[in-house]
Amino acid sequence: MANKLKIRGIDLTYEDLGTGDVIVFIHGQPFNRSMWNYQSQVFSKLNRLIIPDLRGYGESVTTEPIVLLDELALDIIYLLDELAVQKAVFVGLSMGGQVALEIYRLAPHLMKGLVLADTDARAENASSYLSRKQLAKSLLNYGMEKYTAENIGHYLCQNTFNIKREVLDHLRHMMITTDAAGAAAVQFGRAERRDHTEILLNIDFPTLIIVGDQDVFTPVTTAEHMQTRMKGAELAVIKDAGHIPNMEQPEQFNQLLKNYLDKV
Repeated sequence: MANKLKIRGIDLTYEDLGTGDVIVFIHGQPFNRSMWNYQSQVFSKLNRLIIPDLRGYGESVTTEPIVLLDELALDIIYLLDELAVQKAVFVGLSMGGQVALEIYRLAPHLMKGLVLADTDARAENASSYLSRKQLAKSLLNYGMEKYTAENIGHYLCQNTFNIKREVLDHLRHMMITTDAAGAAAVQFGRAERRDHTEILLNIDFPTLIIVGDQDVFTPVTTAEHMQTRMKGAELAVIKDAGHIPNMEQPEQFNQLLKNYLDKV
């Protein structure tokens, strides 16, 4: 059941499931908290899960023209304060991983552990900066249905796209129901994101990096780039998965997460 709290000027929607050590799941773009349904059913039996809709996505609406990743991180920091959570393991996928790194930068005391899935710690380069801006403008001009029709196949490996209709339908529903203005605001902000490569060197607790073997957005080489800059980071490559391995191969993803949680 969804909960709402007034956080930093908006009604932030989130799920608060189970009891025990806290795991915070942070979704990617253009998704919502339901992308973690494949994990919440398993881990809520042993842990307390906090799963928010980020500002501009799902049921957490924003009317701002630009939303920086800093703002998304602060929303979660304030939410955890309201919920009296003092420490948690953070699991972030794609943009969610970048938000998790912002949380580490702003409030490292909150982190007991960190799982970065299919993400990139680096800032945009000159070309991708312009592409990110153009994406935001395109979302405003043409909406999410056009974006979904043209890009949904990029998020999944071909095997998932061909035979896992339930995953494909779930992904399509998340994408087309995302508010175009909210997503555009975050994409404008995401273009301005910091380079967190140097921050990786400071992380001194166990971390897990996960990537789909067929991810075209943040390929295995990107995950390897992060791992070489982190002390004792483990890298796991999930076979037959694209950019959202937690949905495409939930059994593999969940086993990796369970093994990691046993360590921390």
